[in-house]
Amino acid sequence: MNKSESRYFNTAELMREALLELLEKKNFEFLTVKEICIKAGVNRSTFYLHYETTYDLLRECVEETHKKFVEKFKDFSMPDYDNPNQLVLINEKFVIPYLEFVKENKKIYKLIHEYPDLFTAVQTYNHMFYSVFYPILKRFGFNETDSSYMMEYYSNGVSALIMKWVAEGCKEEINKIYDLILLCIRPEIHKYSF
Repeated sequence: MNKSESRYFNTAELMREALLELLEKKNFEFLTVKEICIKAGVNRSTFYLHYETTYDLLRECVEETHKKFVEKFKDFSMPDYDNPNQLVLINEKFVIPYLEFVKENKKIYKLIHEYPDLFTAVQTYNHMFYSVFYPILKRFGFNETDSSYMMEYYSNGVSALIMKWVAEGCKEEINKIYDLILLCIRPEIHKYSF
């Protein structure tokens, strides 16, 4: 990367950070390009060199977070679909790192909760469902229709629990949130530890 490309990406990062800081104090609909530029220390022409609208900046924030998420989990191996002992939808190996990532990026997750349509949450869910969860449920004999209902139940419940945690500033310990998730979805095997 040459010097001008580096400056371009650094400026974009400044604007993303400015947006996230401003969103802690003000609703997205009421934010202006001027406010973002002042907070980032750039001029309006620089903003428009990077983005057409504030929605474009917001989408880029989410895309960057998604890239970081994929990077964090790139070395995680998929379960062996032929081994029923590995076919557990919620386990410590995946959930703890996920909760750590959410806590590190709680500003953006709060926004994702507030503006799900902007963040293509449905597309992300569908991708995860068909690439990860459906093969597991299929291995246990569930058809696609039943599996989609089951995943809707699980994903909305777990998501609601995590979003409540995010809304409250991720104050509770990660292990406590993991224990609560287990308590909600697998109470028969959970050891209540808090």
